[in-house]
Amino acid sequence: MTEAVTSTSPTRSPDPRRWRILGVVGIAQLMLILDVTVVAIALPHIGAELGLERETLTWVVSGYTLAFGGLLLLGGRAADLFGARRLVLVGLLLFAAASLVAGLATAGPMLLGGRVAQGLAAAILSPAALSLVVTTFEGEERNKALGIWSALGGSGAALGVLLGGALTAGPGWPWVFYINVPVGIALLLVLRAQLPSQPRPSTAGRLDVPGAVLVTAATGTLTYALIRAGDQGWTTLTTGALFAVAVILYAAFVVRQRVAASPLMDVRLLIRRPVATGTLLILVATALMIMVFFLGTFYLQDHRGYGALTTGLLFLPIALATMAGANLAGRVIGRTGPRALAVLGLLLAAVGMAIPALAAGTVAMVIGVGLAAAGTGVVFVVASATALGQIEPHEAGLASGIVSTFHEFGASLGAAVVSSMAAASIAGTDAAGFSRGFATGAIVATAAALLALVITPRPRTD
Repeated sequence: MTEAVTSTSPTRSPDPRRWRILGVVGIAQLMLILDVTVVAIALPHIGAELGLERETLTWVVSGYTLAFGGLLLLGGRAADLFGARRLVLVGLLLFAAASLVAGLATAGPMLLGGRVAQGLAAAILSPAALSLVVTTFEGEERNKALGIWSALGGSGAALGVLLGGALTAGPGWPWVFYINVPVGIALLLVLRAQLPSQPRPSTAGRLDVPGAVLVTAATGTLTYALIRAGDQGWTTLTTGALFAVAVILYAAFVVRQRVAASPLMDVRLLIRRPVATGTLLILVATALMIMVFFLGTFYLQDHRGYGALTTGLLFLPIALATMAGANLAGRVIGRTGPRALAVLGLLLAAVGMAIPALAAGTVAMVIGVGLAAAGTGVVFVVASATALGQIEPHEAGLASGIVSTFHEFGASLGAAVVSSMAAASIAGTDAAGFSRGFATGAIVATAAALLALVITPRPRTD
């Protein structure tokens, strides 16, 4: 998430390589984004070849997004302390190595280890790459560059579903990971040559590693509780204990942020109504999007019998609907205000999710999920505008990092919830779980729409 930035530094000659640098770091960011959807299409094939159960397959998605989101703020702080150029190169090297491990995996633990390492690399790379964009451009050029950067999200989703289907149907599922290796190394070599050397930053401070561990452990425990409930039940003692542990860990994180000398975030920012609303909306929108990809890929491939490439092609209009909804919302939000758009987008998502919950068949699923995707695209824009539109300029970076963190956590929780609700169908024992999963998404979207109607603030008039 980005916001217009006005430079206050002295005028300097623009770097003649700046647009080339933006193109290269943009490709790197695109690689991180599409690594969620590109893997989602391959999940049934991964499960069949490695003999993985539903719970493990869920962690193939959640392990990446959890590590990415849990360590994102830590990665941004590290970029300030050690230099963005260094961390971009380190992140690319680590991401390529982790992708190779995931592609070579012959069992679940090796695959999950590779995915978690990919998430760690993404948390190092993404904020450092954005920092390079901010420092390379100035004035109106910076705003244009940040607009291009923001547009990569929808492009990554659209490209990911098609690329994942093509690679899985062609050379096989390991190539959804292998492809990152040559791309990552090529980007590393180009950026090493193109990026100017940077002196070691003089920023004082330390990394709040305990804070990052606490928030990641809390979200990981909550994700595990949601996944486990699909097999063991929602009212068991163990499930209740896991939820309680997650609450305790989140409370410990809040305490840690209040006493740490260099905290990851100012938790008081989350109490502000605009930021709280924006983070809730981004969490729900991302969870709904991942529900769609997770449920849809198993429904189309395992239940309807389509191949990976056909599944990818069927998902392409769904990804494009997300981009269309976001584009339309960006054009009209100034006239309608965020509250009306948030409610409209969530209700559209609820109606879209309800269609495949009530009607069977490929056509019903594609139409319904396409409507839901357009609705979530609207909500993504409203979330950004609400969270970032009424804060002070010096808080924009922190608020953007918080929103991005909740984006990744939403992906983890969305995969966990839908996996739990549709456990039997994903395991192949019946088809009712798909309807139950889509119905859960419709209920979540409806509840969020009612909440958004109450809590979404009016835009501030300057």
